[in-house]
Amino acid sequence: MNKNILLIFFLIIGIIIIYNFRGHNQNKAIEACIAGSKKLDTPMTVEEAKEFCKQKIQNKQ
Repeated sequence: MNKNILLIFFLIIGIIIIYNFRGHNQNKAIEACIAGSKKLDTPMTVEEAKEFCKQKIQNKQ
């Protein structure tokens, strides 16, 4: 009985942690894309690069 309660408790904690950090990787990918877009021959503004990167990353998911 105690093992089941502990298992459920840790599963709930794990789900909460995953839910809180799921956007973290996407934000890092967008930041890396923005940094990479600065090296293009035709540089974009920060806002243009951010929108472009968000669209590309969201299309891959």
